[in-house]
Amino acid sequence: MAAHRNPTEHPALERDLRAELRGEVEFDATARALTTMDASNYRRVPLGTVAPRDADDVSAALAVCRAHGVPVVPRGGGTSIAGQATGTGVVLDLTRHLDRIVALDAPSRTAVVQPGVILDDLRAAAAPHGLTFGPDPSTHGRCTLGGMIGNNSCGAHSVAWGTTADNVRALTVARYGGDTLRLGPAATTPLPDALRELPAFAAANLALLRTGFPDLPRRISGYALDALLPERGTDLARAFCGSEGTLGVVTEATVRLVEAPAARALAVLGYADESAAAEAAPGLLTHHPLTVEGMAADLVREPAGLPRGGAWLFVETGGATPAEARAHAGRVLCAADALDGTVVTDPAGQRALWRIREDAAGTATRMPDGTEAWPGWEDCAVPPARLGPYLREFRALLAGHGLRGTPYGHFGDGCIHVRIDFDLLSTAGVARFRRFSEDLADLVVAHGGSLSGEHGDGQARAELLPRMYGDELVALFARYKDVWDPDGGMNPGILARPARLDENLRFEVLPKRPVDVAFGYPHDGGDFSAAVRRCVGVAKCRTPRTTGADVMCPSYRATGEEAHSTRGRARLLHEMLAGEVITDGWRSDEVREALDLCLSCKGCRGDCPVGVDMATYKAEFLHHHYRGRLRPAAHYSMGGLPVWLRLAAPFAPVLNALARVRPLVAPVKRLAGIAPERTLPVLPRQSFTRWLGRHRGRGTAILSNDRVVTLWPDTFTDRLSPGVGRAAVRVLESAGRTVLLPGRGLCCGLTYVSTGRLDKARKVMRRTLDRMGASLGDPLVVLEPSCAATLRTDLPELLPDDPRAAELAASVRTLAQYLEEYAPDWQPPRLDRPVAGQTHCHQHAVLGDAAERRLRERAGLTGELSGGCCGLAGNFGFERGHWDVSVACAEETLLPSVRAADPGTAFLADGFSCRTQLDQLGGVRARHLAELLAEGLPPEPDTS
Repeated sequence: MAAHRNPTEHPALERDLRAELRGEVEFDATARALTTMDASNYRRVPLGTVAPRDADDVSAALAVCRAHGVPVVPRGGGTSIAGQATGTGVVLDLTRHLDRIVALDAPSRTAVVQPGVILDDLRAAAAPHGLTFGPDPSTHGRCTLGGMIGNNSCGAHSVAWGTTADNVRALTVARYGGDTLRLGPAATTPLPDALRELPAFAAANLALLRTGFPDLPRRISGYALDALLPERGTDLARAFCGSEGTLGVVTEATVRLVEAPAARALAVLGYADESAAAEAAPGLLTHHPLTVEGMAADLVREPAGLPRGGAWLFVETGGATPAEARAHAGRVLCAADALDGTVVTDPAGQRALWRIREDAAGTATRMPDGTEAWPGWEDCAVPPARLGPYLREFRALLAGHGLRGTPYGHFGDGCIHVRIDFDLLSTAGVARFRRFSEDLADLVVAHGGSLSGEHGDGQARAELLPRMYGDELVALFARYKDVWDPDGGMNPGILARPARLDENLRFEVLPKRPVDVAFGYPHDGGDFSAAVRRCVGVAKCRTPRTTGADVMCPSYRATGEEAHSTRGRARLLHEMLAGEVITDGWRSDEVREALDLCLSCKGCRGDCPVGVDMATYKAEFLHHHYRGRLRPAAHYSMGGLPVWLRLAAPFAPVLNALARVRPLVAPVKRLAGIAPERTLPVLPRQSFTRWLGRHRGRGTAILSNDRVVTLWPDTFTDRLSPGVGRAAVRVLESAGRTVLLPGRGLCCGLTYVSTGRLDKARKVMRRTLDRMGASLGDPLVVLEPSCAATLRTDLPELLPDDPRAAELAASVRTLAQYLEEYAPDWQPPRLDRPVAGQTHCHQHAVLGDAAERRLRERAGLTGELSGGCCGLAGNFGFERGHWDVSVACAEETLLPSVRAADPGTAFLADGFSCRTQLDQLGGVRARHLAELLAEGLPPEPDTS
């Protein structure tokens, strides 16, 4: 194997790549920082990244890298959990251009795909033909076919349709150096000259290849050399699957499609504990289910809708009709020796349950007490019949090492996922990680299992392969690697001649002490590094379209750029703290540019399985980045919006007239940092607070304390849409309440938080708490979702030492929440009409919309509000340079849902930003729920 020279000896590498390739070649700090990590515990810093335009570009890149002696690692979605998608040389990003479904032949049930095709895109293309691709990892919305082939991925349905290797028919592969090979079974595909020694290699080792591999459905570890046996067709494509980028780069794959059941049902079975569930799983396989998934109560924080038990099996069945699928699930339910069980046929109910399971890779990274947990032993597999005893011994091994974990996974295949609370920050903790890894490897082997049952060995387990296969077979792995890659340039340190499992840990470069920050980060012990570590790389934020009501991550879906995903930004912040690739700390332009397109929608706070809150991290970064420096104009114009609107109120008619004079308003927008495409909002003649003062003066009676409600006078309602406030007063008065304000001159600080002016935000928040007086702690109705979210989360996190902040946060209610909790007997008017529109991002992420849904149902408002993000997001969509992304976000879900609405549909949007976006881009007048309800109330008596 050739030694790889020091990167500093390659000044011409980038130049030669640019000369030979048509795709992007990026060696800047941002590109390198984005690819230092995958979804594992490991970190390797590359020289740069290349996004090949086509297969010829792949070959050219491999040829250039070989000429320079630089290693290459192919990368798909970057969700590998064992460290195999990171490298020290050149990273090939196969997701940007090589993402085409070349052909789909329904009669032969095959498809030809490029490596960057996202699994869900292939499934969507196959669905009209009643077909699907069988393997389906929980990352199906962002994992790529190339990555699945590299790791031999499986997913929940492998009990029915097998692993990726079982579904690959032929591969086109480029080797290090650039030559291209066609792989398949020997009977159908000629043996490439470059691999002509492989039959002799297999013939010389027949006994070892026939006896050295355990017979179990999820044996993913090591190279699949048994596929070279003559009785198995000398299938080079199958032998390539699971090679983790160490042999070559897939440029095209022919894959098998399977018939997708027309209908599905889900039998959910409750057991006393996970061992009982595991022991029951193999017996259910005789009923030919599509899945047999298991998880225990310590993973399910809120087991609503699940049968009684301490662990559950999810057994999915299929059928030609819903009745047939349900009958199939019913037979499973009757045959199962379970404590309790139910059959779920409703698609929405099934999706909700599957989401618990699919998000587990993220949710399991936090123990119930908030302690961090990590992969590393994510997917061991044993024979399904041994799973119960194995789990008991696994739990005992954890306890013996003083560790905790929450096992779950593919019980029908004997494959267990688990995140463990390793201490990977200290020397002693890393030493325990090694000792546990060695002991667990021995335990898995003792049960006849595989160190990897799904995600590959990578750096996490490859060092321990001799414990599973023995030294002789592992030596064959190295010889096989050398046949393919004699120069050793493909993903070195993985599988063959692996790096140690405790090398290259991504945590060792982070600061050893908490950095000084403004927010309290209560869920991360006040440690910003721990908050950034929340991102483990599962990349749900990279799902290229909304799923259900999900919001995250609108900027990524608009641009398709990793730097604009939640994961990408978290990676940049990680590298900023590390200081190796990004060296300017809080002053980093790379981080600032990536965060510039973050809409601060807080979608990640609700949708990310581990609760990454990029809106907070962005505010924190801007606070430090601009400290003592001149800020962008928009930070002063829109960041100080409450002050400017208060000053402008007396001149509203004049300012509204001037805003219609384009030659006058254009320079004002330019000076204020406002996008020229934006129309300035119309200022009302009378603020809501002024109206309410006059309204109370007309004789509204104060009845008793339990009949008084405090209504927050947020800036948007007060100064820009007072009609929303007036409507809310009407609704609350119809419920027998008298509306009061909590004080004068109050502000939640939202605009200062969103622009990172955190010192000013805290000053405003403290002043607000001082002025709240006796109303502090009373239920507080907040009409603007973004202001409610700020009071609920940002206020206590910026003032963690002020008990009044937590008291105020706990008192916040939306209008629907207040009515449901404090006026449960109030009957809303029956409106009986369809609605469309937007659930505000902050409401989705922080406040929840269950009460709003129930209130709409009681009022006869039918239809669903869209997920996603409106794209305006407070100041974001008004800032110069954000127009295109703002429009793209709106065009993804919101505007199409409005255009598709039936005549007579009412458009709902509780957020001022959402209403403004609909008005300016869709020509639609949307209303707050309060306004719609008020329209259905009897007319107010004339008191003039």
